Amino acid sequence: MIEKDTSPENTPEDKESLGELARTALIAVCLALLIRSLLFEPFNIPSGSMIPNLLVGDYLFVSKFSYGYSRYSFPLGMGGFDGRIAAQEPKRGDVVVFKLPTNHSIDYIKRVVGLPGETVQVMNGRLYINDKIVPREIIGMVEYDREYGGRAKATAYRETLPGGVVHTIYEEGDALALDNTEKYIIPAGHYFMMGDNRDNSRDSRVLEDVGYVPFDNFLGRADFIFFSTNGEARFYEVWKWPWSIRYDHLFRRIGNGETLKMPEAKALK
Repeated sequence: MIEKDTSPENTPEDKESLGELARTALIAVCLALLIRSLLFEPFNIPSGSMIPNLLVGDYLFVSKFSYGYSRYSFPLGMGGFDGRIAAQEPKRGDVVVFKLPTNHSIDYIKRVVGLPGETVQVMNGRLYINDKIVPREIIGMVEYDREYGGRAKATAYRETLPGGVVHTIYEEGDALALDNTEKYIIPAGHYFMMGDNRDNSRDSRVLEDVGYVPFDNFLGRADFIFFSTNGEARFYEVWKWPWSIRYDHLFRRIGNGETLKMPEAKALK
């Protein structure tokens, strides 16, 4: 005996509802891609190269419109054009997210130190731009958490870049691997990028890896920290937030030209 199928059939109203749901989902995806490509894109900090101003576990918004748009402004580098649209020149001291010149699948974040046509050199740990030493003022000795575990001691300095941008840097010494370099001559259309954690940053001082960064590789300016965790919780692990969020590091502007408070650094006497 064959039983009659009594399950309800999809009515025209049901099909219309499914179609409307699909259209809504498609519009939402398109809007999200548009916002990420043209306005703001979220990134998280995976390394300690920008300590003390950016910490491992910081989540931040990068403004995609600050420097105009290149092919890398769009998903998978699908812009399909060279150069930049509505280009605006970066300023010295800006904190920038960019595509690593030697591997475009990797995003880096560093500070703009040198501009096209300038020279940059590090001698005995001191930064020179166009053969002039960049002034720095000692803040004091600090101790901070390394990204791979353990604690490190460093000297905190308040550095003033040409043009007046003031920011805080960490130096563990003035005679380490990248504290004495050749004189770099920055090509046209390129920028010299450095981390604020000077002795723990792989940046433009390493020519075979980062080197001079083309303007076309810039994704945007890092502007705002919207979330920060000490590593014990990911963004979606809401149940761990109460004891893992860095509450004093939330909703903060990133120091594009200002000195930030040094979080989670213990001053040493």
